[in-house]
Amino acid sequence: MNLLDYLPGVPDFPKPGILFRDISPLLASPIAFKEAVAQLHELAQQFDYTHILGIESRGFIFGSALAHHAHKGLALARKPNKLPLASHREAYGLEYGSDSLEIQQSTLPKDAKVLLLDDVLATGGTLVAADKLIRSAGFEVTGAITLLEIACLNGSKLLNQHGIRHQSVLKS
Repeated sequence: MNLLDYLPGVPDFPKPGILFRDISPLLASPIAFKEAVAQLHELAQQFDYTHILGIESRGFIFGSALAHHAHKGLALARKPNKLPLASHREAYGLEYGSDSLEIQQSTLPKDAKVLLLDDVLATGGTLVAADKLIRSAGFEVTGAITLLEIACLNGSKLLNQHGIRHQSVLKS
């Protein structure tokens, strides 16, 4: 099964020059979604982790499915001002703007080993911010996995520069 067949590109979204990868067809196919989670699980086995950090918002989908499949805990990196209790925050730049991620301070146990998970690796800014967020909160990051890496945007190079081990199911 070629999972890229289930991830069509939408040109010029959310702004001109960006090719957005739509995960909706993959999620709508039980066979493709199951295969994507199985392949993410295969990659995740290379890392020693106790918890998965799903990054808002599409990382929540794959993070929750993988956490269930792997019998691991799940933490969520949220956009600003969506968490009710004291939170850690990390700002970062995107290929089309800037944003921040937050994690509630009481979410993870002190000995958590965290595997970062997002759907797409583009420029790498979001995963670097998630890494900084988790480390500044006092936890260990063991690596990062994504469903798709857009190779021409050199996100893996940025992750390497920050010492973040990364694997991706697909590259385009």
